Amino acid sequence: MRAPVIKVVLVGSPNVGKSAIFNHLTGRYAAVSNYPGTSVDIAVGQFSCNGHRFEVMDTPGLYSLIPLTEEERVTRLLLAKRRPDVIVHVVDAKNLKRMLNLTMQLLDTGIPVILNLNIMDEARQIGMMIDIVRLEQLLGIPVVATAAVSGTGMGALTKAISQYQVIKPVFIPLNEQIERSVAGISALLSRNYGFDQRSASLLILQGDESAVAVAQTEAAWPDIAAAIKQLPFRPDHNLGALVAAARQDIIDKLIAQTVVYAPPGCRERKGLAPWLGKVTRKPLTGIPILCIVLYCGLYQFVGKFGAGYLVDYINNCVFIPILIPVAQGAVNAWIPWEWLRSLLVGDYGVFTMGFRYAAAIILPIVGTFFLAFAVLEDTGYLPRLAMLADSVFRYFGLNGRAVIPLTLGLGCGTMAVMVTRTLETKRERLLATFLLSLTIPCSAQLGVVLALLSHNPAAVILWSGYLLLIFAVAGRLSTRLVPGHRSAFYMELPPLRLPLIRNVIKKASTRMTWYFREILPVFVAASAVLWAGDRSGILAALIQYLQPVMGLIGLPPAAAQAFLLGFFRRDYGAAGLYDLAAAGRLTDMQLVVAAVALTLFVPCVAQFAVMVKERGPITACIMVALIIMITFIAATFIHQLLQLGLVLGLAGGIV
Repeated sequence: MRAPVIKVVLVGSPNVGKSAIFNHLTGRYAAVSNYPGTSVDIAVGQFSCNGHRFEVMDTPGLYSLIPLTEEERVTRLLLAKRRPDVIVHVVDAKNLKRMLNLTMQLLDTGIPVILNLNIMDEARQIGMMIDIVRLEQLLGIPVVATAAVSGTGMGALTKAISQYQVIKPVFIPLNEQIERSVAGISALLSRNYGFDQRSASLLILQGDESAVAVAQTEAAWPDIAAAIKQLPFRPDHNLGALVAAARQDIIDKLIAQTVVYAPPGCRERKGLAPWLGKVTRKPLTGIPILCIVLYCGLYQFVGKFGAGYLVDYINNCVFIPILIPVAQGAVNAWIPWEWLRSLLVGDYGVFTMGFRYAAAIILPIVGTFFLAFAVLEDTGYLPRLAMLADSVFRYFGLNGRAVIPLTLGLGCGTMAVMVTRTLETKRERLLATFLLSLTIPCSAQLGVVLALLSHNPAAVILWSGYLLLIFAVAGRLSTRLVPGHRSAFYMELPPLRLPLIRNVIKKASTRMTWYFREILPVFVAASAVLWAGDRSGILAALIQYLQPVMGLIGLPPAAAQAFLLGFFRRDYGAAGLYDLAAAGRLTDMQLVVAAVALTLFVPCVAQFAVMVKERGPITACIMVALIIMITFIAATFIHQLLQLGLVLGLAGGIV
């Protein structure tokens, strides 16, 4: 009979190294980034030790058992429903004082806890010395120091997890008044709260919505409510704040007995990182730095190198002169049926169009974007960008946290919509999803557009300027029309670090593999549908139906096909636009209009499916309808402006 699998859950605030710990324990890769909000879903892996099998779960960031964001709700629900055998609380050792509050909350759940002091190397750099043995004695649980990026201490952590049976559930009592209240409420609880009655009582005292909702179904709810009202606190006091203050008093005593700092002269030199960290988040210096990052990372590396050089080489030097003729020769020699030959290597063939678009046009662009984005992630620049953007985003009903999904949208809109879960309020998630779907191009779109417009800087400025204007107008109007409030901005600010090359390459290659597996079936299916539409005449009818619309926005009739392709995937439509431009069928002015319209156009099938899942089918369909309307109104307006020559300074060189 097989031994039962022991459930281990990694819990901790964002950006403390949970995913790096997960990678070391299981050998399975989970995205490791130097910014909060990487883990939105739960990664699961296994390892064996001392004859036992352990299932390890890497959870989204958690600041408190009273959740504010969707990622915190996911982790809270996992702890309550799955009831793991042991919790590994991963903390940033530098911020031990702030993070012990969650440790105490986890101890109250009645689940065995291991405290993992991660990033110890950086703690030592600032002269911080922690008496781990003394901390173990005071907390009554195992405490293990690690530096997960280098693997230091991982053996000790694995050993501590394998000895989970000897870890006894403990809790640290708070002050006498709170403990008396907790004892009184605990005696009245009979429902299943997912945690021990002590933890449930504390959650009820602090006004946690889910705990109070369960408590209200208790037969003894009137007695519980009366017990809360009889607490010896003034009515104007917040009970949650009083509980937090009681915990903080205990934490202050723990820190005083276990942590010391070396004299300044004995600490390691900090170098330029702290200074760079400050200048990147100040508007006067941060905005020029952002412009440099966008120019070097997106325009030069993704646009010119990825979408320009790499796509040109793979498409025009490998696929068109070599692979496609070989494939056509083999198919014509071995397959007698004309319809099947056409399906495989015809104008809309699954190889000549579907596979070529995916491998020769889209993958190089996405790959260069993921490389650039991985570097930005691991340096710790993105949280600073969030701080820089907070004052601007407030005008759109968002805060700086929205930078993370909006920036991820430049890679993949599907992934970015999922990451909107990290935003606190339903209103913010709705606004971010709409702006993502309307104005943020995915990396394939972005790369193709930049490559097509890069020969004319005025065209790039016009395209980006129009998008920023539409983003601002749509965001401001959405803020006025969607009820709700903007949440307060808070975010972990990691130190700036030099990214590890192996981590950047592994992360980018993992995302590229995931992306290619996702898009290839869609591209093949899309080319097959287009082939069927071409054979049946439906495609010609649809294109003919769209041609008047293309005429309104000043595009040739053939551009209708690129927009039809965009229904399957935005990047598929961008690839169609690339073919049109390569054939010389678009003027510079038409390129600007087409680039704006295709960027604003409806989200791809995969992104729309996630929108339905995250925001609901009615909301997702309303968003798509609004996006279609805005797209063609904006494209018509831009076309008329360029035609009339009203944008004299920049449009003159284009018209």
